[in-house]
Amino acid sequence: MRNIFFMEKLITFNINDLAKITSHRSGEIKFGEKILVVPKDAEPFNFIKNSEAKFVLFGIPEDIGVRANYGRPGAASAWQSAIQSISNIQHNRFSKGNQIIVLGHLDLKQEMKEVENLDFNDIDDRSKLSQLVEKIDKEVSHIICKIIQAGKIPIVIGGGHNNSYGNIKGAALAKGKAINAVNFDAHSDFRILEGRHSGNGFSYAFEEGFLKKYFIFGLHENYTSKSVLDIIKKIEDRVRYNTYDSVNIRKEKIFSEEMVTALDFIKNDPFGIEIDLDAIPNIASSAMTLSGFSIEELRQFVSFFAKNRNAAYLHICEGAPDLGEEKNNHLIGKLIGYLVTDFMKSHNSIEL
Repeated sequence: MRNIFFMEKLITFNINDLAKITSHRSGEIKFGEKILVVPKDAEPFNFIKNSEAKFVLFGIPEDIGVRANYGRPGAASAWQSAIQSISNIQHNRFSKGNQIIVLGHLDLKQEMKEVENLDFNDIDDRSKLSQLVEKIDKEVSHIICKIIQAGKIPIVIGGGHNNSYGNIKGAALAKGKAINAVNFDAHSDFRILEGRHSGNGFSYAFEEGFLKKYFIFGLHENYTSKSVLDIIKKIEDRVRYNTYDSVNIRKEKIFSEEMVTALDFIKNDPFGIEIDLDAIPNIASSAMTLSGFSIEELRQFVSFFAKNRNAAYLHICEGAPDLGEEKNNHLIGKLIGYLVTDFMKSHNSIEL
């Protein structure tokens, strides 16, 4: 029964979907003309396993975990924006569309409808939100596990950062051991175990034995509670961090050297690369910031960590085009496209 339910929740991307979002132009070849999709009658993961493509793109269009964490809804819109932008990237010597299989996305329309009128300040409604996040966790971890077992690298477009839990659990199950993670984020997402939401994906994964070592890159000192800092201090052999303020404001630390420090902490085991777009100034998200690392620094970060052979997946979350300016709401999708190709280019540069 589990597999039947799972297959019902996965909407595979098809050739017609690609055609609708790819803008053809004479003399150019777009990613959308080269990207692979699962054929109509094929079993998705058999097809993925037998494909020469290395990367599998997968979307989670939801903001239920964000709502459960008192955040602003809108992250559900990132997948559609991202896949449209990615389909229109140029296929050339630098980056090739046929290295990607677009698996598809989770069908969460019903769950999103259920939470439309829920009040996260109401204890019963919060419980309902957390239960739905747990339901999504199961689907995400199952799909991530299957992708990695097929020998491929998932590139996951969220959704809220609650999906870090499913990514970590799925990767750990596929690898047969706990994995590590590096998280480019203004927040720790290592909050107390009070029911699942977007602020405790890593603490749940840690508590349940799926997350071994965890490095938080660029914490904002103004938005990290004393209780979280105290918890991390007690387990600093397994959880470490630096702060944005120490790197880019007080200049006590150097960005490039901090990346090396973080990599040294996690590199001996498979690790996930987690990217929360609310760390970048003026990016529409559930928790927008005016101060933070630049897009160029974020791209350097993705490129740097992707060069390591233990990089097991990339997760980009919390972007919310629906919360952005109407005339420029395509820009988050474009940013995600840059990060996806930066990841691909670096990972492809690894010497076998």
